[in-house]
Amino acid sequence: MPEFVIVFRESLEAALIVGIVLSYLKKIQKQEFFKFAYLGLILGVLGSVMGAVIFHQVLGGFTGVSEQLFEGITMLVGAALIMYLIVWMAHKKDTNALIKNQVGRAIDSNKGTGVLFLVFIAILREGIETTLFLNAVASGQNEGFLLFALLGLLVGVLVGYGVYLGLKGMNLRYLFNISSTLLILFAAGLFAHSIHEFQEAGIIPTFVEHIWDINHIVDENGVAGGFMKSLFGYNGNPSLLEVFMYSFSLVGMIVIYNKKKLSTQNI
Repeated sequence: MPEFVIVFRESLEAALIVGIVLSYLKKIQKQEFFKFAYLGLILGVLGSVMGAVIFHQVLGGFTGVSEQLFEGITMLVGAALIMYLIVWMAHKKDTNALIKNQVGRAIDSNKGTGVLFLVFIAILREGIETTLFLNAVASGQNEGFLLFALLGLLVGVLVGYGVYLGLKGMNLRYLFNISSTLLILFAAGLFAHSIHEFQEAGIIPTFVEHIWDINHIVDENGVAGGFMKSLFGYNGNPSLLEVFMYSFSLVGMIVIYNKKKLSTQNI
């Protein structure tokens, strides 16, 4: 289910950005700029789809060692981006005010293209991030992968639209804290899996190939093991370096995230 959380998180952020822009334009009675916001939304979605198609075309051209290297690099980049995303969100005191300030500058210059560009870049960024994240966690997923991804998109957009309609009582901070915790676990699993791919490609040494093997207890390809693999990066027979990287990245990300969160609350 990591695909659900990832797509939910990204689509919610995109929907919130568009909602903030539209609600602010309405508040200052600049509805004539709505068309630029909608055009930016459409272009952003189209750009995201084109980017995803190009990305998968490139991915499909790799085989053997090249494929393992590409997947390892993608997982490593995906994990780094996920961590950057949640730390960035924890460090921001008021994203709402930031977006309104950007819209205000675009309005002051009396250029609708400023609003268009703001929405377009926001949607395109979320789309590109989603493509990278989903590709990073796609390895070993079953046919339910697409269903959960689409469900995450639907729920994220609906929650964002609900906020736009005025559901101010919705505890978005609580939702972001839960999704951030899950994403930290996903990112740690991606770091470890990237090491596995690099070891398979012969780029880095294995040291100890299997520090333990408990697949006879919880098979990583079974129902329970597959679920744990998707959520927490479970591996029934990991190498020594995989275990070290998983532990190191997990502890490191938890410390960094909590430190950023505490420093923001104290401001």
